[in-house]
Amino acid sequence: MENKIAKKPSATDGLSRVDGRLKVTGKAKYSAEYNTKGMVYAVLAGSTITSGSIKSIDTKKAESAPGVISVITYLNAPKVPGYQDTPAGAKGTLKIFYDEKIYFNGQPVAMVLADTFERAQFASGLIDVTYNKTPFETQLTKNLDKGVSPHNAKDYLRGQEDAYKTAPVKIEQEYLLPTNVHNPMELHAIIANWDGDDKVTVYDKTQGVVSTQRNIAQAFKLQPANVQVTAPFVGGAFGAALRTWPHEIAAVMAAKLLKKPVKLVLSRADMFTAVGYRPHTWQKIGLGATADGKLVGISHQATGQTSVYEDFTEGVVNISQLMYACPNVDTKYRLASLNVNTPTPMRGPGEATGAIALECGMDELAHALNIDPIELRLRNYADTDPLTGKPYSSKFLSDAYKLGADAIGWSKRNAQPGTVLENGWLSGYGMASGMFGAYRGAATVIARLLADGTLDVQTAVTDIGPGTGTFMTKIASDVMGIPARDIRVKIGDSSLPPSPTQGGSAITSTVGSAVNDACVQLKQKLKELSGNVEGGSGGYAQILQQHNLPAVEVTVTSKGGPDMAKYAMYSWSVHFMKVLVHPTTGVVKVDKAVSVADCGTIVSQKTARSQIIGGTIMGTGMGLTEAVVIDHRYGRLVNNDFANYHVPVQADIPQCEALFVNKPDPYINPMGAKGMGEIATIGVAAALANAVFNATGKRVRDLPITPDKLV
Repeated sequence: MENKIAKKPSATDGLSRVDGRLKVTGKAKYSAEYNTKGMVYAVLAGSTITSGSIKSIDTKKAESAPGVISVITYLNAPKVPGYQDTPAGAKGTLKIFYDEKIYFNGQPVAMVLADTFERAQFASGLIDVTYNKTPFETQLTKNLDKGVSPHNAKDYLRGQEDAYKTAPVKIEQEYLLPTNVHNPMELHAIIANWDGDDKVTVYDKTQGVVSTQRNIAQAFKLQPANVQVTAPFVGGAFGAALRTWPHEIAAVMAAKLLKKPVKLVLSRADMFTAVGYRPHTWQKIGLGATADGKLVGISHQATGQTSVYEDFTEGVVNISQLMYACPNVDTKYRLASLNVNTPTPMRGPGEATGAIALECGMDELAHALNIDPIELRLRNYADTDPLTGKPYSSKFLSDAYKLGADAIGWSKRNAQPGTVLENGWLSGYGMASGMFGAYRGAATVIARLLADGTLDVQTAVTDIGPGTGTFMTKIASDVMGIPARDIRVKIGDSSLPPSPTQGGSAITSTVGSAVNDACVQLKQKLKELSGNVEGGSGGYAQILQQHNLPAVEVTVTSKGGPDMAKYAMYSWSVHFMKVLVHPTTGVVKVDKAVSVADCGTIVSQKTARSQIIGGTIMGTGMGLTEAVVIDHRYGRLVNNDFANYHVPVQADIPQCEALFVNKPDPYINPMGAKGMGEIATIGVAAALANAVFNATGKRVRDLPITPDKLV
């Protein structure tokens, strides 16, 4: 494909995070760090049973404790007007303090409000609750037969069903992924403060101030403009802050009741039951091919868990419909309702899970065919979208295979597993592909050039960690020819021009386009004033001074055009892993990781590299360390803390390379850039499992790959 966008060198290619100094010096203010006069502190108390109802709840001791102002339960909670919109018995978001019903262990049953956090926490342990217990189910694998087809995820068939079964070479295996929890550094927190009965201000950990504004307005029947949401800094969020959770409604409710500002910060244990997770999922993959490695059929089934009160679906099997050229593909997705809290999207939702089955399956098929795993993928390379038949807007995944193979030293891989020793450790290589949709939505940006030559760029978008303010600065700098130091970006405020929630790897494409278009229009406006435009802050300042103008401003709404519909748009990745496995203890060490992204033009080099490395580490957690453990006798989480839920850190991956094809997509946006946040994780866990097999000859299909499964 001919590239219509040329990548020009930029003075800002090495731009560091524009908010980096604020973050490392502690000057960046997160949602829990705002202080308002008369602050009241809230702590939640959770259910100790897993299913049933509250028989009685005695809050007298808690209410009499020092500093306690109030204790809210379903018996005295103010009515949330929006809760009445859901018909009785209908599935939906958990209505906090709404009735006596208990759906999962840890469900909030009371909220203590006190003059200090410590006093609220102490009093929360004084609440006495008795329950009517009912039978419950928390174990997915024992309830697979109860899985039902969700209304928004129909069975898919292309060609013949189960065609893999008649292929000359076939594999059929089951894979199991346990529950993974987001666990960003910043705990979820909210401060709510009412101004009268119809206006409220909240400081909230959210991925979208506009969506949070809308949700709170709907819940309390307010005009959206009367809900001010502020989130200038967010300390990590991989999907858990995409929605407005019950604890947020509870804080707003309590603030209205007390007519005082209320701060609610979740505990680390709360983070396991209050803000979603990647759901426990069972998968079965069937792959069949000719003797020379051409795919004949792909069959992919999956059952994921959800709560009994709300259905959560994700595209687990979709990747099998899209990744490879195959004439016969059938997929089925089911939901099993259990007594657990509702899952939520988590970095690469669905695809990260589905890639484990598909990409490990491809590795198993390559082994059965005695074909190199990269070569097998190239023989089934899709040049057009298998789902729609549309041409790709861009696809350079084959380039990514070569880049990654060269960087990891793939030529050293021995096709015979379990045969290579390095200093007493078994050594092995693995790889896997990833893909995720590339999107562009609508966003509005104000660009204001001031008389001193500085540029203000404003929009409501939040930054959950990828460096949104940095790429906005870089795009504005490149278009305007203004140094990054002279550009100020304001984001994370619902009163600013609307932009979408940060999620789905769409913000650089969406907001970046709006920044680009606003700056182009601003330059045009300056040209109309002066006849020509001299680049740089000084030239612009001269124009404004000549016309006695304090500022020149444009407001631009930008969105994709109709041509986008002509193309299938995806971002692609390939992950390579070299692992060392101790033959006696089964300990797995990542010796080197190489991840390559084909996601169009790389707008901000440093933050892009950080994104890919972070996604690789997160995927390593999926593959090697992370799993929620439930004691199914009681339906209670056993390891809801960092001591027992093992999150990998950078030291677990001593060598981690992030590489980029860096060829622009000609059709998606003016920068030629596509998202990379999801593909940074999709495929990593599969690459690890494949590397462990190459090292040991043992195929672990029940993640994570812990030493006990290899000894």
